[in-house]
Order: sequence, then structure tokens, then C-alpha cells
Amino acid sequence: MANRTENSLRCSISKRPNDGFMLLTATFAGIVIGFLLGISFPTLSLTKMNFPSSILPSVNIVHVEDEKLEKSATLSPSKGLKSSDAAFHKIWVPSNPRGAEMLPPSFVAAESDFYLRRLWGLPKDDLPVVKPKYLVAFTVSYEQRKNINACVKKFSDNFTIVLFHYDGRTSEYDEFEWSKRAIHVSVPKQTKWWYAKRFLHPDIIAPYEYIFIWDEDLGVENFDAEEYIKLVKKHGLEISQPGVESRKPITWQITKRIPGIEVHKEVKEKPGHCKDPHLPPCAGFIEIMAPVFSRDSWRCVWHMIQNDLVHGWGLDFALRKCVEPAHEKIGVVDSQWIIHQKIPSLTGQGTAQNGKSAFQGVRERCKREWTMFQKRMSRSEQKYLKEIASASSNSTLT
Repeated sequence: MANRTENSLRCSISKRPNDGFMLLTATFAGIVIGFLLGISFPTLSLTKMNFPSSILPSVNIVHVEDEKLEKSATLSPSKGLKSSDAAFHKIWVPSNPRGAEMLPPSFVAAESDFYLRRLWGLPKDDLPVVKPKYLVAFTVSYEQRKNINACVKKFSDNFTIVLFHYDGRTSEYDEFEWSKRAIHVSVPKQTKWWYAKRFLHPDIIAPYEYIFIWDEDLGVENFDAEEYIKLVKKHGLEISQPGVESRKPITWQITKRIPGIEVHKEVKEKPGHCKDPHLPPCAGFIEIMAPVFSRDSWRCVWHMIQNDLVHGWGLDFALRKCVEPAHEKIGVVDSQWIIHQKIPSLTGQGTAQNGKSAFQGVRERCKREWTMFQKRMSRSEQKYLKEIASASSNSTLT
């Protein structure tokens, strides 16, 4: 009996070291298996999880992803992201143009131009050594081709020429040598401002320092575009027009040429026309027949042009809102002047109806649009001022 007890005790003692070794081995194997399983699963991104906002704290996910991307680039600067990592490193750049936030900013081509390109060779060799710095756009009909030809010749190679054809006749202009390098846009029976809103977006014409948007019935015998630009720069004009001479009465006195001076920015109007000598039509005013805009002012004016109001009446009274101070930066260049021939060619594109001629119908819409433009501007400003006052009141209460 004693021998049996002794043998049992020996067995028990000899098994204990083996049990410990097995436990240690099992633990180590579990750690290894867990590690392998962990690295085999894809990284879990917060952007893929739909938790209620009350569960997660307020976290800027964009910042988290940007930070991850920066760390990855820092840890491995010589290696780019693998294609398998693309889903977890999305780019979001709020400063990019709307719709392009997901693109890298250095790749975005936010602006364009009207420079002509070839279909062969290298892109860098497409352009002339000296690229045009200015742009002039005319709204034209074929009937006025001789006058347009005379106008275009007053603009040097420093200008890109754009013709908006409201009568659909474009190929006929090929009789003029310069037509081959001009930009031709043809849409029947549309106005200058309709074209400008759709084809002269500020990002499209960004390379041009000054933009001329002119009618087709202007006499330019006493005008030189390069000299005009020099005077505009000299006098700091952001919005301007040449002085006007006309055989017929001139509507606004400020646009009339004053002989013997380079530029004027204000004038005395008829009694009661100006509430303030610094406001239109006494100052801060030019007419829409032959306006010239700096690149910066045009960006503002383009947004001011209403999509559905095509004649532009009333626009000239609001141009002052795009430059500050307007009575100093809007002016008329007297020493480079034009003749307004007042040929009503566009009004003939209307349709006679309800006993009214085509001219009458067009004229009525011009006046109606002027009233609509003024009302929209007034209502928008009043609404904005109310919102500012309300926000100010709420901030004071809190």
C-alpha cells in the first residue's frame, strides 16, 4: 500500500513541469495566430462606419484622412500610394473649384483662354512668343461687316478677337484676313449680354488684363486701342469707355467727349438727375454700348449679369458696386473717342406681333428689363441687410 501511494505521488510530481510547458506553448501560439489574423484584415476607416452622431465625438473626418495621408508620406517619402490604398486616402481640397474637390490641387486646370491650339506637335509650341494680353468682343451681323473690319484694324495683335454672330452668318467673314485667327460664336437673335454671360466666364478669359465688350455701330477713326489701355492704366480706371460723339442727342452727359483732356470721371447733369455728385449718372457711370473692364472688375460684373435679362438695361447704373471707390475707378477716356452711329440693327431681329412693330417689341422689353433689374437689386440688398441685422441682434443676445 505504501509503495502504491509513493508511486502515485511520483507521477503527480513528474507531470507538473509538462503541463506548464504546454500552457506556455498554447499562449504563444494564440498570440501569433491573433497577430496574423489582425494584419490580414483591411484597415477600418471611420468614413466607412455609420454611427449615430450622438455616439461619436465631433471629429473632422477630412482632417483625420489628411493627417493619415501626411503621415504615410512622411514615413515613406520615396514610395507613392498603392492602388489598393486609394480607397482609404481620398483627397478633399475645399479651395478647389466646385466639383473638383476630389482632385489634387496641383492638377486642377481652373482657368482657360481663347488661344488657338494646333492638332499636332507639342502643346508648349502652340502659342506665339507674345500671347495676346487683351480681349475685344463684338456682337455683329454681316450687314455691318465693313464697320467691324474697320474696328478690328484698330486693335493690335495684343488683342484676341471674338465675334458673336446674331444673324448666323460666320463664313462670309473669311474675306477678311484677321477672321481666320478670330473666335466666332454663332447663335441666332441673341444680345451682347446673353453671349457674355455664356461665353465670357471670368475663368475662361482669365489671362486677359482688359475686356472690351462693344456694339457693332461704333466709328473708330479717332481711336487707338493701345493708347487707350495706356490711359486707363495711367488714371487707374477699372471700368471705362471711350468718350462719345454723335450726330444725334446723347442720352447721358457723362459719356460725351470733353475736348482737350485725357479722362473725366464726373459731370454736371440736368437738375434732379443726381442725388449725390459721386453717384450715377453724374459719376461712377459709363454706358453699356462700349464698356471696357479690367480682369478683376469683370469677375464681379459677370456675376451681376442676370441669366434671363438679355438687353443689359440698368446694368450700367449698378456697375459701381463692383469697384471701390467707384467715382475714382470708373471714367470716360476723352482723348481716345468713338462715334456712336446708332444703327438699330439688332432691334430688327425682333418679331412684329399684337399690332406692334419688331422695333417696338424689342424696345418695350428693354424698358421692362430695366425695371426688373432695379427691383431685383433693391430686394436683394434689403434682404441681405435684414439678415445682417438679425445676425447682429442674435449675437448680442447670446
